[in-house]
Amino acid sequence: MTDKPLVKCLVWDLDNTLWQGTLLEDGEVVLADEIRDVVIELDARGILQSVASRNDHDHAWAQLEKLRIAEYFVVPRISWGRKSEAVKQIVADLNIGVNTIAFIDDMPVERAEVAHHLPEVRVYEASQALALTSLPEFSPPLVTVDAKRRREMYQAGFRRTAERDAHEGSDEEFLRSLSMELRIARAHEDEISRVEELTLRTNQMNATGVHYSEDTLRSYVDDPAHEVLVISLTDRFGPHGAVGVMLLEKLPAAWHLKLLATSCRVVAFGVGATLLRWLTDQAARAGVHLVADFKRTDRNRMMEIAYRFAGFGTADCACTAAIPGADGIERLHLVPQRQEAPDVLRVLTSDLGSDSAELTEWT
Repeated sequence: MTDKPLVKCLVWDLDNTLWQGTLLEDGEVVLADEIRDVVIELDARGILQSVASRNDHDHAWAQLEKLRIAEYFVVPRISWGRKSEAVKQIVADLNIGVNTIAFIDDMPVERAEVAHHLPEVRVYEASQALALTSLPEFSPPLVTVDAKRRREMYQAGFRRTAERDAHEGSDEEFLRSLSMELRIARAHEDEISRVEELTLRTNQMNATGVHYSEDTLRSYVDDPAHEVLVISLTDRFGPHGAVGVMLLEKLPAAWHLKLLATSCRVVAFGVGATLLRWLTDQAARAGVHLVADFKRTDRNRMMEIAYRFAGFGTADCACTAAIPGADGIERLHLVPQRQEAPDVLRVLTSDLGSDSAELTEWT
């Protein structure tokens, strides 16, 4: 059993590794059906795949397209430079830990070069390619809905970033051009694992840093006094997937926000502020106060700013007395007022005043 994390991205060499033959020497190369199956299976498990190859980029990419496999590879690095530098660039582009990268190559000297400069990268011989899907580091215990489309979400993100960089108008104009749709929905059974993952992995935009287990979350889903809400975002480039979670306890005089966590990937789209505005509006409609748990960490300063900007403060109120204290937890309080829906994105929400699962537009 290894203590190393699961592999998040496998970087393939091309010649005599992904395909049989040397492109520049043989002209034609062959992709074995068994290798194609490995690529497709790793993609289905949510494992990203890229390329680090010494080849002419245009020629090699055209061959990948001819073999109908190019779509499976993100941020490929095909050039005449060192393989370790190519892997470093892939790590930077994907913004993931170098210890979650694997590299496969038929040449011992290339494997040694990568291992020397990047000792945290796991290195495999080309002869091991067909066995990769049976190895524990390539076998996540659970594949969530978002994991299955991880590659598509990364590709959409790259297109989104490129267009944002090229946009010459204001940020508000760009956000409006995205045709964003934010969904705030009650969690379904098949989403609980993803919700748990969000509570575990989201640090910068996590109000308490508390990890809720899958069993605990399931118990809250079945409890009429609690709401477990999953936040997802899509735009014209494609889905961002599940990007946030809210855990709310509905008490007679106040709604107790036990947890608010959102992915740092969507901070620039104003998701956190929109969620707090929506919740404030829902509480105002219900005639209750809001009490939010907050615990300072060395990474969640942005979440504290979001709460303060939304109007939450430390004023004493009788409604907080009904909520048992917790070590290290600060209770922020708000007397809510009705809020207007944002004009840069469409918000579809559950009505917290009813038990209906139907989503309606916040207007």
